[in-house]
Amino acid sequence: MALEHGSLGHRLARTLVPPLFWGLARGLDVTCRWQEDRLPAMATTANGRPFIAAFWHYSLLPILMQARRRHRWVAMVSASADGEFAARILQRIGCAVVRGSGGRDKGGVAALKAMVGQMADGRSAAIVADGSKGPARQVQAGVIVLASHTGLPILPVAAAASRFTTLGSWDRTLLPAPFSTIALVAGEPLSVPGHLDATGREHYRQDLEARLNGAYQEAWARFGRQGHSPDG
Repeated sequence: MALEHGSLGHRLARTLVPPLFWGLARGLDVTCRWQEDRLPAMATTANGRPFIAAFWHYSLLPILMQARRRHRWVAMVSASADGEFAARILQRIGCAVVRGSGGRDKGGVAALKAMVGQMADGRSAAIVADGSKGPARQVQAGVIVLASHTGLPILPVAAAASRFTTLGSWDRTLLPAPFSTIALVAGEPLSVPGHLDATGREHYRQDLEARLNGAYQEAWARFGRQGHSPDG
């Protein structure tokens, strides 16, 4: 049952969930075995410059577990009440947070400007490519707009685990099992030119989606699976 915003239960959850999530992430980080191609190593494709790490929502936990190790990060988080949980978790690992969406309304434009400003200060961006509500594994245009404005490359990243469970959410959020092996796989970086029209944005959106899904398939193939669905 959803907690009413501002209720005692919601306030308690807002206080308790971020440290509990962080404790879970640290426990998994200690017990799990990571394959060599980690996110920090992949970032060398940007030649030391800030970059945009794009990944699917299902892989948020393992990506955050690695992202905290190096680099200064900024992430865009929904301005909704539910986004407060994610914002507090990200701030706990030292990530700057911009509240808003990648849309083209007034709030979205302001959030985009804030992201550009943070990246100009040397932070790399962590972007959930399919957004906070999906559809799952379908790129939303915001990441393309951000890359077009900054001129920085997008690094598509996918995660997989040898043993795991999934939540019953729209994206089937991945929870690696303790003592499992976790692989992070990067696709080819994507450079996006500036001043794109709608046709250009759609072209690069489809290109990024193909690269992300290619990395997704490669990551899960390492464990003899086609994906993270229960029958995968």
